[in-house]
Amino acid sequence: MSGNMVATQPRPFIMTTVSNQWTSGICDCFQDLPQCCLAFWCLPCFTCKTAHEAGECLCLPLLDAFGLIPPMTTALRVSVRQRYGIEGSVCNDCVYSFFCGPCTWCQIAREIKTRSNPIAMLV
Repeated sequence: MSGNMVATQPRPFIMTTVSNQWTSGICDCFQDLPQCCLAFWCLPCFTCKTAHEAGECLCLPLLDAFGLIPPMTTALRVSVRQRYGIEGSVCNDCVYSFFCGPCTWCQIAREIKTRSNPIAMLV
């Protein structure tokens, strides 16, 4: 009588970051300090870099200077929110863009970075 021996290998635990919320808060700059330092010291460079990473025109954020409510910051925040299925409203996006512009750009950059690498393997 021959018996079949079945052995199962341990599998890694896979954690995904897919959520309907922002992965970081508006003021969580310490999660990615180099990006926040770039935003602090050279916001136009940072916004152009972030817009390019989001797949938009490189110089699009420079149009923010022509509006009371920064139109490009608001539009990119709405775009990123819709792309990743993040809950929110255009009204909230306008408020964040107007009162917390640099922090909004940092949050958008962190979100793109986090969502572009969605799976972390833990062994």
